[in-house]
Amino acid sequence: MITLDIMTGDGDLYGLPATDSEIETAEQTLGVKFNADYIQFIKAFGGAFGGIEIHAFNNGSLIGNETVTELTERFRDNYLESAGEQWRDAYVISDDGTGNPVLMTAEGVLHLYLHETGETELLYDSLEQLLSQTFPFRMPRPPR
Repeated sequence: MITLDIMTGDGDLYGLPATDSEIETAEQTLGVKFNADYIQFIKAFGGAFGGIEIHAFNNGSLIGNETVTELTERFRDNYLESAGEQWRDAYVISDDGTGNPVLMTAEGVLHLYLHETGETELLYDSLEQLLSQTFPFRMPRPPR
């Protein structure tokens, strides 16, 4: 499991914690099971900055309003046919700012889908790896 005492900041960088109901509804809507580390992160911080924008349901104001559900549905509508069915069980937690979705698998592996070429790149083996590389030092948790 990820260590969540690495983030601090203000409401611009993290949102409202995700509820069990929001998580269950999104998983049912998308037909996926979210990775345990992703669930732990969004239950603590909502949609927040963690080295990249990590979308959930109630994001920090600098993250944007798109939910993980909306981002995933947009990916499926626009790219799933060319990306391949192996990505049906993945969900989109972010993008790189140029329209390339960041996909997370059920195992928690993060990939970048390059929409212009249809290729994918491995970004991180886990959310924990992303966070530990982004925040190599420990900081207190945000206020609740």
